[in-house]
Amino acid sequence: MSGKRIRLLDILRGFAVLGTLGTNIWIFAHLGDVSYIFTFDHYAWWASFQDFVRIFVLFLVNGKMLGLLTIMFGVGLELKYQQSLRNGTAWPGVYIWTSFILLMEGFIHFTLVMEYDILMSYGVTAMIVAWIVKGGDRAISRAMKIIGGFHGAIMLFLLIVGVYLGFSSANLSLGGMSDIVSLYKDGSWFEQIQYRFVNFVLLRIEVIFVIPMNIFLFLLGVRLMRSGFFAPDEHGKKKRQKLFKLGLYVGVPLNLLTFVPGGVFDLPIRYLFAPILSLGYLAFISKIVEKTPQFWLWNKLEKVGRMSLSCYVMQNLISTVLFYGWGFGLGNKVDSVTIVLIWLLITSFQIGFASFWLQKFKLGPMETVRKHTSSFMN
Repeated sequence: MSGKRIRLLDILRGFAVLGTLGTNIWIFAHLGDVSYIFTFDHYAWWASFQDFVRIFVLFLVNGKMLGLLTIMFGVGLELKYQQSLRNGTAWPGVYIWTSFILLMEGFIHFTLVMEYDILMSYGVTAMIVAWIVKGGDRAISRAMKIIGGFHGAIMLFLLIVGVYLGFSSANLSLGGMSDIVSLYKDGSWFEQIQYRFVNFVLLRIEVIFVIPMNIFLFLLGVRLMRSGFFAPDEHGKKKRQKLFKLGLYVGVPLNLLTFVPGGVFDLPIRYLFAPILSLGYLAFISKIVEKTPQFWLWNKLEKVGRMSLSCYVMQNLISTVLFYGWGFGLGNKVDSVTIVLIWLLITSFQIGFASFWLQKFKLGPMETVRKHTSSFMN
């Protein structure tokens, strides 16, 4: 395989990055209250059209886009590994430094922008997976079974506990968020930075919790790439069709449990069932790109995918300015339909920005910084 970029991978990466904001936008819009992306406290989707819109959008994107993006990171790791083999360079070698840079970028993003950054987790995961990949296919298969089984067992335990508490009429809740809401409504940017820094360990619990899932999905991306999933031949088409059926017949029903009130299935959906639907999305998009390769949207998503890191950070920066008190202060002042429209507007802006930027430059702004930093460390 040559070093030429694979268009489909950039399209999928662009789709995943823009879709990730479809989950994060609710946290921004409700001033850091993460209960709005779950159904523990805000589950009465039948109570109003606005509540239905929120839950329906979360059914489509919550955990699914993150899962897709994680798989695509694994695909990218495999491409770097194959490039290393072609060039005869040591592995993981420079890739470890690249992963460390990603970790540092995530720390800066976490501190200055939002506490739910995923880049730090990806940086740590990439370092671990790089060594597993070096061990060959048997090491990859063994790691997927052990780590995937461990993560699945935890999720199954949480599911059983949740169902038990649900049937015992226990009140599941994430706890009060009023202090956090007040911070993002009335606090200054510097006060918010201080909050993230002081509560670093507490706010990074999810990053640690999802590392087993991330390792599994990274390795799944490696396996998909090696098995010819993205190949344009009949072999690739058959593999994509199998994943499409998995997403449709298994992923969709399991993720529809989002509409069950009380938050019983929230954690298993986000951290176990959602990635199954992610695979369905991956196969579906691959299928329609193959059938309509000249469709104008693919070229736009490809551009976003080529500067996915820049777009991910940018969309979060824009959201903080729009919703937090030190910015335009729209937090807790707009309904669900308006939140969705804002998401689409930010998405449209990023598509336009990526197209404009790549007409002038070869890489996105953050991608350029990373390239120069990696070159310096090398």
